[in-house]
Amino acid sequence: MAQLAGGLGSPAPFAGDCVTIASMTGFARRQGSIGDFLWAWELKCVNGRNLEVRCKVPGGYDPLDGFVRAASAERLKRGNLSVNLIVDDKQAAPAFRINEAALAQLGQLLQGLKGRIDAAPPRLDGLIGLKGVLEIEDQVVAPEVLEKRLLAMQADFTAALADLQRARLEEGAKLDIITRQHLGEIERLSKAAAGAAAAQPAAVRARLARQIAELLPPVVTLPEERLAQEVALLAAKADVREELDRLAAHVAAARSLLDQGGAIGRRLDFLCQEFNREANTLCSKADDLALTNLGIELKAAIEQLREQAQNIE
Repeated sequence: MAQLAGGLGSPAPFAGDCVTIASMTGFARRQGSIGDFLWAWELKCVNGRNLEVRCKVPGGYDPLDGFVRAASAERLKRGNLSVNLIVDDKQAAPAFRINEAALAQLGQLLQGLKGRIDAAPPRLDGLIGLKGVLEIEDQVVAPEVLEKRLLAMQADFTAALADLQRARLEEGAKLDIITRQHLGEIERLSKAAAGAAAAQPAAVRARLARQIAELLPPVVTLPEERLAQEVALLAAKADVREELDRLAAHVAAARSLLDQGGAIGRRLDFLCQEFNREANTLCSKADDLALTNLGIELKAAIEQLREQAQNIE
């Protein structure tokens, strides 16, 4: 067992490591055997804020727990991973043994009860059914056999972990396409919002002139210079160019993250919060129905982006 704790028991890199993005969800199963000793690894991973590993191994195979956790931490950065090891040792049939001392003591007690209690003699199945008479002995696995099994199961777990990572990468490739589509929609809506925002000063002037005409008597006119000042103040408050510039910068940053690959889920999720902050500000500044509607569409597209980002490692 000394080798298991040293270099032979440490996780080794597997082929297929790359910088593309990965999903946090996946499933893998690997089976193995040595003679009549069979085992199977089942790995299931779902979304998680951090990496959390739950490992379930049968009694006697506890050394595998540490290996599973170390190997998982080497390969995965985020996700709730459940690992289950199932073993079936067909040669490890339990051995039954009669406790002679307990049986002899029972015989003495029964002999002492003769003539005092009118009862039929005890049957054999009744005697061995008493606690302590029939004992079950589990077969002990030789240390060299156990070590051979552990090393073989380690190799199969590493292979299963590679299968799981491949499944996560395949799902990640789909997420990459969907995420870029959402970014494209956000970019399109941002450009449309820029066009609507460009028309805002003229719309502000027309609305303000209409309101003044409705409120002031016909004989009273507002100087053109004063009207221009009011329009400038209102237009400055409704100016969304800064928000649109930041939205464009966030789109570029998100695309850069996707091109970079790797464990980008946390940073992309943070960018989604920034996207949403700019969209909320844009909606609050919107001074006409067209810009308001575009702001609402932007928020919907950003929410769809956020839902996908939460699946990325």
